[in-house]
Amino acid sequence: MEQIFGRTNGLKPSEKKRLANLYRRRVPADRLLTAELAGTLAGLSGELEKPISLLFDRSGHVIRVAVGDAKEVPIPERAYVETRLSGYRLVHTHLGGGGLSRPDLSTLFLHRLDVIAALEVEGGQPRVLHLAQLSPPKAEQEDWQILPSRPYHEYLEWDLGGAVSALEEELSRQARVLDLQDGSGERAILVGVDRGEGTQAEVDLAELAELARTAGAIVAHKELVYRPVLDARYVVGRGKIEDLQSKAYHENAATLIFGLELSPAQARELEAATSLKVLDRTQLILDIFAQHARTPEAKVQVELAQLKYLLPRLVGHGKDLSRLGGGIGTRGPGETKLEVDRRRLQDRIAELTRKLREISGRRQETRRQRERAGLPVVSVVGYTNAGKTTLMQALAKKGEPGENKLFATLRPLTRRGFLPNLGEVLYTDTVGFIRHMPDELVEAFRSTLEELRDADVLVHVLDASQEGALERYAVVEQILAELEVEVPRVLVLSKADRAGGYDLEFLRERLGGLVVSALSGAGLPELKQAIAEKLIAKGMRPAVWAQTGYVPDFIP
Repeated sequence: MEQIFGRTNGLKPSEKKRLANLYRRRVPADRLLTAELAGTLAGLSGELEKPISLLFDRSGHVIRVAVGDAKEVPIPERAYVETRLSGYRLVHTHLGGGGLSRPDLSTLFLHRLDVIAALEVEGGQPRVLHLAQLSPPKAEQEDWQILPSRPYHEYLEWDLGGAVSALEEELSRQARVLDLQDGSGERAILVGVDRGEGTQAEVDLAELAELARTAGAIVAHKELVYRPVLDARYVVGRGKIEDLQSKAYHENAATLIFGLELSPAQARELEAATSLKVLDRTQLILDIFAQHARTPEAKVQVELAQLKYLLPRLVGHGKDLSRLGGGIGTRGPGETKLEVDRRRLQDRIAELTRKLREISGRRQETRRQRERAGLPVVSVVGYTNAGKTTLMQALAKKGEPGENKLFATLRPLTRRGFLPNLGEVLYTDTVGFIRHMPDELVEAFRSTLEELRDADVLVHVLDASQEGALERYAVVEQILAELEVEVPRVLVLSKADRAGGYDLEFLRERLGGLVVSALSGAGLPELKQAIAEKLIAKGMRPAVWAQTGYVPDFIP
């Protein structure tokens, strides 16, 4: 017997059988109801004295039967397509009269139903029919349009197929307009949370937008929500979530991205409440790292970080493993899918950790070879997208050009360069830092970052053109302190050609540093001289000094 959903307590077996018989009903694909089905539905609902809900697919077949209101019907999950409706229509009875309720309309909007209908039942007979459809995006009215209430028989010939086709055509047209304006890509709504941080919350939201752009998303809308205390289930509150869901519909967006780390329970609640893909800041950063991982080492490090992030979030989300590729194999007796998934993740984490140790061992050997060669090592560090790669290319006179993207460089790059009065040195580039850098990434890249301890000089690159430069400087210095890196530093105020004169002067007063533009070359000679002085202060001596007896005045 087919399953009956909803409030079935107290139903007799014969009543359940009659409800199950509704599964065998079918209406024409382009029609909402037939007179015969309306009479059967009303009669059964009147006898049971309970509302009954039916869910139809596009072909007109009943695929769900529930005792209760529209919210009692479990609507199948679907692959989210912004330009299409779900392909389901929902018809349910109202015993007490009245039109569509707010929960009815929320069900219509949440699941993008083709149509929702409420059939008034009086004395076991069908009476008035109430209908609603979604409004086209950018429409002046609410997210739904309520059609005139009429006796049910007047809607028996209503052209449902034509109404659905017209709405989907409008959805597609709006999507094409947005694509022409913004280009193709996954459209996302960004949600920043201000917990009393003031302007820093605005800076964080702007950084979240840059992360989304780097990940390949189109920022359809940004929302900064003041919320001193986070909602345990919905982070920013159920009312704000409904507003964001409406904004996503009108902006043709399928993704919500939050600028903080969500708990596993919050992520599940938000996805259930919105039917949208929900990401947090950590997932976004991990996705960017995965996109930019090119070398075997970077791929191992990123996958390890992703799995460590996913493991505590595995409850109820076994399907998430499909994103990592492949099935889970044969299950043992008595094992649940969740247990097998968790063990599979733990085994993979152990394997990746072993690989990372092997890579770390090879990297240590490479460092020893560099030490035997006797060449000084200058490591370039800084906040992500501060201009490290471009500066290193200018210093070494070779290498790949930098990209205006966050975390464009994941693997340590080493280039030979030349310093006046000192000779040949090695420049190394490292992965960029970011505020609230995910712990999983710091741990996975620890072996790479710890190479900074073996550098002779650190060149800390600070983007002087960015708002919040002081905070970014503090973030980098804090991470270096956590890694116990105690190496002489040279501070570079980069992108001087983009920064305002007041900003440069303010940073020089607060932090010191050298003003440099890697693109124009301004300040590069002074930077090389400063690096040479730091190296010489550590005892570095070029061979030419021993041959000529020349010793510069600035040696301490």
